[in-house]
Amino acid sequence: MNMQQVIKMTAAETALVDAYTAQLGDLPGDGAVLSLRDTLVHDLKTAGLPTRRVESWHYTDLRTLLRSVPAADPSAFSDRVEALVTGSSVLSVRNGEADVKGLPDGITARSYTESLIDGSAAAGLSVLGSDDAIGRINGGLVRGGLEIAVAEGVELEVPLELQVVQSHGQAHTRFPVSFGAGAKATVIERHLSTDAEPSFVSSVSDVMLAEGADVIWIILQQQGTADTHLGQIRFDLGKDAKLHLFVINAGGKLVRQEIHGRASGEGSDLTLRAINLLGGDSHTDVTFTLSHDVPHTTSSEIIRNVVFDRAKGVFQGKILVAKDAQKTDAKMACNTLLLSDDADLSAKPELEIFADDVQCGHGATVADIDHTQLFYLLSRGIPENKARAMLVKAFVAEIVEELEDDEALVEALEGVIAAWLEKHA
Repeated sequence: MNMQQVIKMTAAETALVDAYTAQLGDLPGDGAVLSLRDTLVHDLKTAGLPTRRVESWHYTDLRTLLRSVPAADPSAFSDRVEALVTGSSVLSVRNGEADVKGLPDGITARSYTESLIDGSAAAGLSVLGSDDAIGRINGGLVRGGLEIAVAEGVELEVPLELQVVQSHGQAHTRFPVSFGAGAKATVIERHLSTDAEPSFVSSVSDVMLAEGADVIWIILQQQGTADTHLGQIRFDLGKDAKLHLFVINAGGKLVRQEIHGRASGEGSDLTLRAINLLGGDSHTDVTFTLSHDVPHTTSSEIIRNVVFDRAKGVFQGKILVAKDAQKTDAKMACNTLLLSDDADLSAKPELEIFADDVQCGHGATVADIDHTQLFYLLSRGIPENKARAMLVKAFVAEIVEELEDDEALVEALEGVIAAWLEKHA
């Protein structure tokens, strides 16, 4: 007799399934979307959340770490906040409800809810694989977001801020964004919480760059100290397209930010820079995969982690170079300041190369603050806490300064980092 083992659901898994059941008649979608939602939630119910036995989740045992999920609250409301960079065009999503006003010329946008209702969103709700827990949760529960298209040849003069503000409860958003040939833009995807009550947030961005597009995309995560944030960005780079992707994690209790991309056009280039600021008993995981599919593509990734208190950080990075992707140039580095005996950082950089004419490399370092440099500052009369903060700021500053062409943006991001260090250093 064959017996299938029944997995007993955890409190968090039960809460997610119950959230879907409670909203069953209210979640937007046509027949195809609703059928796909049913499948995604059924898979979540039968397989459960990933554990450390799943290789891509080995350092973030979501089933153990996610102990509870707050109930969805349709009445929750968040006020729109000031733009990160003064003068930016702001499109906001507050507790899942999109606000599309004041679009610059050359951009079209509509609420993602409309895409769910007319069924055009169905194809994009597919998961990336059996281990795609974020895609499964988001696809099953997504209510809104923004679908944006930047027209061919358009150059945005000011940043476009996608502002995702949550007060409490749950929020599940989606951002399909396409950039036409030769388009040039700076986009700030900003996630923040305005309430001390716990929030559970999932967000997926699908970004497509056509030939010659040049985009700076910044993900700034500033959730509350009790919040869970599960984020994912997927991107595809066309011929000669350039994407400068910048990630700052400066909040949240349990955070997983996934980055999955393809360099599918010759001459395409990815520059990834990430700063992870970890304190308290938080857990932050950045997982990155990039597939170089064609010849003459380049990528560069630098991850900087600062870990205080009992926090735990994770970086998993994997670069795949296909057999036909000759002349690929790919470099990846993960550098960490571990500033407490109880702090922890797990780094797993990987290269999988099937081509024979490439330049690829990866590395990782972990260290404390240089005590010679600290002594120098102390000898100049600088208090120790301020001296340590100065050294930490210098460790991450060179990453931010790569955005030197936009002084206002650099100043805003440096302000976010300084404010976080003031609380934790």
